[in-house]
Amino acid sequence: MVEPVGNHYIVARPVYSENSFDEEHEKFWDAHPETYVLLCLYSCSRQKVKKIALGLFPIVSWLPAYRFREWILSDIISGINTGLVSVLQGLAFALLVNVPPGYGLYAAFFPALVYFIFGTSRHISVGPFPVLSLMVGGVVVRLVPDSSTGNGTSTNMSIINEERVMVAASVTFLSGIFQLLLGILQFGFIVIYLSHSLISGFTTAAAIHVVVSQLKFMLQLSVPGFNKPFGIIYTLESVFSQITDTNIADLITSLLVLLIVFAVKELNDRYKAKLPTPIPIELIVQREQTAPSCSGVGETSTGRLPPHLFSKCIGDGISIAIVGFAVAFSVAKVYSIKHDYPIDGNQELIAFGLGNIVGGSFKGFASSTALSRSGVQESTGGKTQIAGIISAFIVLIVILAIGFLLAPLQKSVLAALALGNLKGMLMQFKEVGVLWRKDKYDCVIWVVTFLAAVFLGLDIGLATAVAFELLTVVIRSQIPSCTVLANVGRSNIYRNRKDYTDIYEPEGVKIFRCSSPIFFANIEFFKEKLITVGFNPLRVLRKRNKALRKIRKMLKKGELQVTPKGLICMANQTHESDEELDNNRIEELDQPTNMTDLPIRINWGSDLPPGITVPQVNIHSIVLDFSAVSFLDFSAMRVLQKTLKEFIRIDIDIYIAEGFLEKLERCAFFDEEIKPSMFFLSIHDAVLHILLKKDIASSPKLKLTEVTLQFSFYYFCPFTLPTNTQLCAVVFAFVLA
Repeated sequence: MVEPVGNHYIVARPVYSENSFDEEHEKFWDAHPETYVLLCLYSCSRQKVKKIALGLFPIVSWLPAYRFREWILSDIISGINTGLVSVLQGLAFALLVNVPPGYGLYAAFFPALVYFIFGTSRHISVGPFPVLSLMVGGVVVRLVPDSSTGNGTSTNMSIINEERVMVAASVTFLSGIFQLLLGILQFGFIVIYLSHSLISGFTTAAAIHVVVSQLKFMLQLSVPGFNKPFGIIYTLESVFSQITDTNIADLITSLLVLLIVFAVKELNDRYKAKLPTPIPIELIVQREQTAPSCSGVGETSTGRLPPHLFSKCIGDGISIAIVGFAVAFSVAKVYSIKHDYPIDGNQELIAFGLGNIVGGSFKGFASSTALSRSGVQESTGGKTQIAGIISAFIVLIVILAIGFLLAPLQKSVLAALALGNLKGMLMQFKEVGVLWRKDKYDCVIWVVTFLAAVFLGLDIGLATAVAFELLTVVIRSQIPSCTVLANVGRSNIYRNRKDYTDIYEPEGVKIFRCSSPIFFANIEFFKEKLITVGFNPLRVLRKRNKALRKIRKMLKKGELQVTPKGLICMANQTHESDEELDNNRIEELDQPTNMTDLPIRINWGSDLPPGITVPQVNIHSIVLDFSAVSFLDFSAMRVLQKTLKEFIRIDIDIYIAEGFLEKLERCAFFDEEIKPSMFFLSIHDAVLHILLKKDIASSPKLKLTEVTLQFSFYYFCPFTLPTNTQLCAVVFAFVLA
């Protein structure tokens, strides 16, 4: 019963152990398992089938509810703006893949078309992403290196370009298959292993790689690709060794374009609240810079993917799939929270997987979502993926009708446009200082990820970063947070005793909390922390068994006499070394103390015969708070069982609050020494049970009336003398019961 009294509450109920609570309150599963099975079968037959069908084709859910009059104009304007940006980014990011720029249009069209049908986010713009483009480009350079160009004729370059297009399409197709399989198998949770710090450090490192990779286009130098550890250093060495051959005209053009793009993007960010739509600077620059050039966009081609390439880029396909999904899901989650609608991680995997499969089949390269392009779609009023499909048709018009107008576009200009879209990723360097102040572990993850991705390459760097991140998790879980609790404010609240001054600790009772999972890797640390709460129980047990062995020997020799006052030594004090005792069947010392053959029960707290000493124990009960322990594995369970037995064998009562009773019963955790009765619903239930069992009513620190202990226990002020009002509440609760 709960009685509110102002801003206080009074609860009167019995003290519950886990067993007594289960006996009084039946569980639904235990009582009616057949009803539960029937409900599951019914839900599986109708509701789940419908849910799966709607989940696989999200367009069926949101398109019929589309508010045509309210949203269509905003989606059209947003789609046109996003489509124009997609065209230019597709051309620019194709340079990162080391394929002719025209293939970037395929990467901007087909994935967006597929995502319109299968995607769950309403605001992200699907298409080329610089980090993924650079990762695909690394595979392309590795499998089709520049050294194979021979004499550099146009025929050789055409063959090289065709081979590179095939490699890019193959690794994209593989990444799509991997994403699709993960989605079907409901592995959308895989993104949780890529923290924000890791993604931020990785994308920042990728931005550095993009900058270095575009130097050869801005300077018009012949720089081979170095897709290997420390490749960025070799690339810079090659650039600076040829720096005197720089094409000054291209350099000046690209720097001017880059300066203009950065300046306009800064204006867009600063005045985005006042501008009806961001200034399409990429489109303006493209229009002004289009001029005849021998290094133009070029033509595209079609053909089948060669299966023999798949086996050479399986690992790359997996890393590209994970990174692409992680980035896209992170951006989609931001917009879903902002506009209050749900997204499905597993369905997103299916959508991106199908998009990459279709895109790879048509010679496109890997797609995700570019932050700048998604920002354009959302900031220009995009409401749904109708804007995304309109942007895809803008790309289609360019592919089919006006692509020839972009053919003369200089690669130095495209390189500058690609770099202009890295502003957001390069600004992530600011996060290092913020992370250092907030969480040093995350800061270290960011720095390690950045350095590994920069110097080891994006593929090896990502694997290294994930391994390091998991290592930090292992390290933190191996050192769990363990604290000793005390009662605060004379209530049912228990907190770290070091944090408060108004605390009460029942005499002889220690409350120990572990705030992390307990498993094979940290169980020894947990055991050490538990021992430091008071003493080493195994050492005390061995000392007591040694003392009992010596007492038996002295009784047998007549050196001890039993009197009403205890044992009296009748002979001179004898000495026996610990080494001699330890070597005398030491395994018996770990067994429970046995006094059945003695004429008197030994009181370990009173005076013992001369020459016999044992450690003093000032604790009679330990409460283990497992409310924050998420799981307990079998290896840790065995060590925990052994440790608890060591305490029980020296007459220390062990109680566990909010533990894993059902799991421990299934694992045969209990025996004659460890029993289910030690489990209680809460710390307070366990403490009140200890107070009653140990009869601490006579303690000067605790004065509970007999009627209170007999009737029930209450959650207000259990450690002070009850007032008349409180006693009335308790008696009233007893009468109702």
